[in-house]
Amino acid sequence: MNGTGSPPPAWEYCGNQIKLWRERAGVSREDLARRASYSYEAVRSMERGVRKPQLAVLQVADVVCGANGILLAAAPYLKPERFPSYSQEFMETETSALSHSSYEGEFIPGLLQTEETVRAMLHAHCPPLEDETLEERVKARLERQNLLRQQTKAFNFVISETALRDRVVNAEAHKAQLNHLLSVGAPRNVTIQVMPHGRGPHPGRLGPYVLLETSGHEYYGYEEGQTTGVLYADPEKLSVLRQRHDMILRQALSPGESLRFIEELAEEL
Repeated sequence: MNGTGSPPPAWEYCGNQIKLWRERAGVSREDLARRASYSYEAVRSMERGVRKPQLAVLQVADVVCGANGILLAAAPYLKPERFPSYSQEFMETETSALSHSSYEGEFIPGLLQTEETVRAMLHAHCPPLEDETLEERVKARLERQNLLRQQTKAFNFVISETALRDRVVNAEAHKAQLNHLLSVGAPRNVTIQVMPHGRGPHPGRLGPYVLLETSGHEYYGYEEGQTTGVLYADPEKLSVLRQRHDMILRQALSPGESLRFIEELAEEL
């Protein structure tokens, strides 16, 4: 699923084509399933577009239905999405943004995760991701981190103490993750600040967000939930978000204090 509760259009189109070619050739669903070594229900789900059509099914259907390569030509369009579909507009906008400011209360932001943390987070995805999709998303998240190396882009991350203490990997890997934060937070274009426990009802408790500013000085806000993400440019909403971010910055530890805080957490492990 693409994260919005509906299957990707490519699945639906390809599945429908398999069904049309199969019926045109007079091939039963049972026969196609047997030849491709899949269950009847699996092939039915693929034809309905609720399950990704598998390469083996495409190969067999292309031959037995006499499609002469037309069905098989769909294979490249069925590659896993690098990011959930609901976040792709945000990812595109982020690529060209000059500044990135965010607050995260539950986990270390993807731009700052080590590969071990990335894999742990994706392995915990529910429902489980297919191996191919998981590997594609690991690769995409790590490649996305190249944005931090562009020194003309400014990044400000505010991360809660809860996210820093909550281990999603073993102690050794978590220590490596904290040390990674110290490393990526060293360049002058990246600032990491910690929101420690006990700072009261600050605006970050309302949820995570990202603020982007483009080269044309346009602002965008991005908020993500369980199954959806929203990128918006509404001036009133952005005004609220920017005011809240300013308040959060005032309540968080300074960049220097934050780095020392993270160092101490790493030393505890």
